[in-house]
Amino acid sequence: IKDCRTRYNGDADHHQRRKKFSFPARLLCGDCYEVRLDKVLADDAPFDICSCQFALHYSWSTEARARRALANVSALLRPGGIFIGTMPDANVIIKKLREAEGLTFGNSVYWIRFDEEYSDKKFKASDPFGIKYTFHLEDAVDCPEWIVPFHVFKSLAEEYDFELVFAKNSHEFVHEYMKRPEYVELMRRLGALGDGNQDQGVSVVRRDTDTCGTLSADEWDAAYMYMSFVLRKRGQPDKNQANGRKDRGLMHITEDDITFVNGNNY
Repeated sequence: IKDCRTRYNGDADHHQRRKKFSFPARLLCGDCYEVRLDKVLADDAPFDICSCQFALHYSWSTEARARRALANVSALLRPGGIFIGTMPDANVIIKKLREAEGLTFGNSVYWIRFDEEYSDKKFKASDPFGIKYTFHLEDAVDCPEWIVPFHVFKSLAEEYDFELVFAKNSHEFVHEYMKRPEYVELMRRLGALGDGNQDQGVSVVRRDTDTCGTLSADEWDAAYMYMSFVLRKRGQPDKNQANGRKDRGLMHITEDDITFVNGNNY
């Protein structure tokens, strides 16, 4: 959260550019898979969109945590609101596990290791929660994570008034959208294509070399571990319904402005 605060506030070199394109923000620190957020954000909701990037699978250690995650998002979105996310692709991970000689697989960028309890490389459909593995990503992550069977995730999300709009593995996602010039240009503006010397269009993503832009083959393989999804909350938005107070955010956030949330204070 402190790193997030620093990135939001920016530094002197980027201060003016940040101010020009910025938006007011609030930072809350808490386990959103344990705490009810509808009370915490009652004055701010409902929201049009919720984003959860590379984090939702940490709720999948238990069914209760997974349900709390979806309940929180659903409670805070208006009807017709959108939930976007990125998480590990369970199908790819299990496929690679079964192709490996042992219980560990990976490359120079990442590795994944399953415990001996999964030595038969089979997983009970009746028990889709708590399937733990250890994930290591070079210079970034080294911690336990959990498999999220996407069909179970989709079914559970439907219980919280969500319908699936979109779900794709990261490779499929990039191959599809990098065929369109407007998305190639967006990637270029985001700095995802390096110094701009790469060729335009589909050649940016090369199937023959299995690389993408500035990513090495090992980095591109690590990206294969992930998928993106879009869920939509059922119902039609009420055009007459105003969202919460619009002055709740700050343009510059100090450490004292960070709100710490737990089950005792909400």
